[in-house]
Amino acid sequence: MNKNSTHTALLWIVAAGFFMQALDTTIVNTALPSMAHSLGVKPLAMQSAIVAYTLTMAMLTPASGWLADRFGTRRVYFSAILIFVLGSLCCASAHTLGQLVIARVLQGVGGSMLLPIGRLAVLRTVRGEQYVSALAMISIAGQVGPIVGPTLGGWFVEAATWHWIFLINVPIGLVGMVAVHRYLPRETESSAPPFDLAGCALLSLCMLAFSLAVDVPFESHRVGWSSGLFLLGFVAMLAYVPYARRRRDPLFKLSLFGEPNFSVGLIGNLVCRIGSSAVPFLVPLLMQLELGYTPLQSGLMMLPAALAGTVAKRWIAPLIRRYGYDMFLLFNTLVVGGSIVGFALITRDTPLVVEAVILAIFGAANSMQFAAMNSVTLKGLSHEDAGGGNSLFSMVQMLAMGLGVSIGGALVKVFSEQSSATAMGFRMAFVCVGVITLGSALIFRQIKEAAVVAPQGTV
Repeated sequence: MNKNSTHTALLWIVAAGFFMQALDTTIVNTALPSMAHSLGVKPLAMQSAIVAYTLTMAMLTPASGWLADRFGTRRVYFSAILIFVLGSLCCASAHTLGQLVIARVLQGVGGSMLLPIGRLAVLRTVRGEQYVSALAMISIAGQVGPIVGPTLGGWFVEAATWHWIFLINVPIGLVGMVAVHRYLPRETESSAPPFDLAGCALLSLCMLAFSLAVDVPFESHRVGWSSGLFLLGFVAMLAYVPYARRRRDPLFKLSLFGEPNFSVGLIGNLVCRIGSSAVPFLVPLLMQLELGYTPLQSGLMMLPAALAGTVAKRWIAPLIRRYGYDMFLLFNTLVVGGSIVGFALITRDTPLVVEAVILAIFGAANSMQFAAMNSVTLKGLSHEDAGGGNSLFSMVQMLAMGLGVSIGGALVKVFSEQSSATAMGFRMAFVCVGVITLGSALIFRQIKEAAVVAPQGTV
């Protein structure tokens, strides 16, 4: 097989891995009520299955690059697909929510390595101008996953059972493992620098404590536990600072925060993504539990958001060049937050076209928001800090996804109990997470525009 054929095969392998990871973050949402009924729990209790997956990926993502350097890209990528497939089989075999959560953790272990190691494999194999085209192809797979995920999940529930939303990963993964074994070049083990296990443990403890604290703060008899978890997370975060200052090669260098827009972008991303991540979890539940939609119908209703987001990506670069990052993010954040609040107005009497328009506005604005936030956060980093900054940024993204689901679900429970009406619980939850997103506009006002180079192509 010639070099071009090997490169093509590699891109398809990485794209398939990225597709599986992206698909699995969205395909579950429309199946949650059916899964909850099968497992004998309330639909909102299913949020733990989503949080377990995203939090596991957040904690293990920093280790992926070191594993690839230590044991070889080919071997680790093969193992990542294998673990992901085994996790998917365990998810499909779960008979209780606890079993499903454990299986999702296993799935998250594999998922945490699929994208970063796949991207690393492409970087080490494809050179020059072909690298940009290669990343473009891989990104398409990431865009297709969220588009087809909700609809595919709804269709599986109605045509077969919810178990197939996990079993679909098995044939894709098996083909991927065969392709990795055949096409990825063999590598010898290298003497990678020691991994900062203690630093990773501190940051993982911080994320885990904060995530668990959000799940329990609204029940009076558990407020003490929640406060203690928040304190533990805060202490772990503070402890990392002197630790990283003393260590020669910490997991994340403190110099990263010397770039002002990185700090602003990181905090803004965390706050903004809480609302954006709550929407894919709450909207399908609202449609099925309150509006009478079937799983397939609720999945199809998510298409306007996904398609509008794909189309809107081409608008980002010219808008930022014209208005700058600060003005663009200020206005666009208001649109994202406002559209999330708009979901609170949807009732059984709302015309279908109005629902579709709100979803499309959210999808378009949210897509541009993510791209602009990613760009402004990472653009100013030096070459030596780019790898660590990107890894920390990925951790924060995954953490925000889990927090969004946890906060959104908790708010629905609280307001539903207070008003004795689930519909009111959903409305107030959308208002609250929308306001949280709107609050991130104040953070983005701190962006130093002079430190950011306007994008010349896509962001």
